[in-house]
Amino acid sequence: MVLLDWIVLLATLLFIVIYGSWKTRGSKNVKDFIKGGNEAKWWTIGLSVMATQASAITFLSTPGQAFHSGMGFVQFYFGLPLAMIIICMVFIPIYHKLKVFTAYEYLETRFDLKTRSLAAILFLIQRGLAAGITIFAPAIILSAVLGWDLLTLNIIIGVLVIIYTVSGGTKAVSVTQKQQMAIIFTGMFAAFFIILGYLPEDVTFSKAIEIAGASGKMEVLDFSFDLNNRYTVWTGFLGGTFLMLSYFGTDQSQVQRYLSGKSIRESQLGLLFNGFLKVPMQFFILLVGVMVFVFYQFNNSPLNFNPSATDVVKESIYAEEYDALEKNHLNLLQEKKELQLQYAEYPDQIELGNKISELQERELAYREEAKELILKADANQEVNDKDYVFIHFILNNLPRGLIGLLLAVILSAAMSSTASELNALAATTTMDLYKRNDHKKRDDMYYVSVTKWFTLAWGVLAILVASVANLFDNLIQLVNIIGSIFYGNILGIFLIAFFIRFVRGNAVFTGALLTQLVVIWIYFMDVLPYLWLNLLGCVLVMLLAVIIQFVTGARNTNKV
Repeated sequence: MVLLDWIVLLATLLFIVIYGSWKTRGSKNVKDFIKGGNEAKWWTIGLSVMATQASAITFLSTPGQAFHSGMGFVQFYFGLPLAMIIICMVFIPIYHKLKVFTAYEYLETRFDLKTRSLAAILFLIQRGLAAGITIFAPAIILSAVLGWDLLTLNIIIGVLVIIYTVSGGTKAVSVTQKQQMAIIFTGMFAAFFIILGYLPEDVTFSKAIEIAGASGKMEVLDFSFDLNNRYTVWTGFLGGTFLMLSYFGTDQSQVQRYLSGKSIRESQLGLLFNGFLKVPMQFFILLVGVMVFVFYQFNNSPLNFNPSATDVVKESIYAEEYDALEKNHLNLLQEKKELQLQYAEYPDQIELGNKISELQERELAYREEAKELILKADANQEVNDKDYVFIHFILNNLPRGLIGLLLAVILSAAMSSTASELNALAATTTMDLYKRNDHKKRDDMYYVSVTKWFTLAWGVLAILVASVANLFDNLIQLVNIIGSIFYGNILGIFLIAFFIRFVRGNAVFTGALLTQLVVIWIYFMDVLPYLWLNLLGCVLVMLLAVIIQFVTGARNTNKV
């Protein structure tokens, strides 16, 4: 990075912090601070919801996912529009009718205080840890690639987010997320068109698509029923809808975004805007990754994109073996480049396509050999390099100034997700636990102050989690596991509240506790893959609650 990149990066981040703090200064009451005064328009809600979900790892991992596996990952989002429609029809009208500050406040109205508190605590556990990972995930990648100190990066990202989130609450989060999404879209479009400009003169966009297709990168739809295939149309529509309902309908970090809406209609339009823009956005980000793949068909690429992994093996006794593998890889790349240039001119030649496929298989074999050598050198080294593909391309190929902008994209995405999480954690802690159990009469400004202190506390905790994250193995997977352990249970509680009217609080609370114990036991016994725990938790809590209600003989309906 040169001085221009540093200026662009620092100016972008400081603008977000200063603008967010200034634009939303002086919250007058709890409604202003937690619900943004219910002034958000639909486009603000839509962009805020999108920014909350699109963490930094989205813009690091997704292009790398497409580079290695192609466009099929977009199927994961096929259930999102359907989930948004269901939430607009069921969740939003109830939340707005009751004028709740958090999703879990509704559960007390429908059931009782203990059920509300249980759901809130389950949310705080999973989202509290996730806030640290939202900081840690981009920090560890930037640290490895740029050589920056990991602890310093964690603190910088965390402190910047804390400043404007404490200052302006929900409105600050929503306002800054509009700016962050503008930066993100600008950076990604710039990267896309620059990649196209770097391709050989006779390789047009349509020819680039054909080249990618010859290597199987453009296979978007998979209608197979193979359970070993993670991304298919069916898992997208079925599993994706279930997951998105849970996340957008019951996770306070998302619910708080549309609770700030000016009206039910504004909130609904915001979610629909997100639902129907998210799939094209993910498609485009994946397409950027595919274009990076095409770029590296005509330019040399490393055997492994993680620089720290390469350094480890080159400083080990396997250095000579790795060097020999690199030379073979380089010769293969040169041979493949010549074939790709011919294929770009004559894409109808089946024999050329077959030769390219053969070389592609050989390249994958070389990359697997490289991973094996890296693991021999250091068994704890991360060899899955998809998170490093796009950042490697950025730092080694983009013009000066744009590198700073793309790094700002990554850090902006980290800040936007973390801000939403801290805002939701503080709101839930204040409204569902502190205020609900505080029997003294307090004015609104007291609870605004309490919420700010909780925001600061959760922010510090997130930085601490991020700072010690390198002491654990597979931490990102650990967070996904923890989310899967709790998410299904919470969604099941809400579905009972909405649709099974005769079930009362004691049955739900008991069923939720039993479900949580069973899900944890099943996880530790390794009975099911952890992603299935979401479905198991949801179905189990609903069945247990209904059975317990019948056994106790209490079928009185609680009306909202």
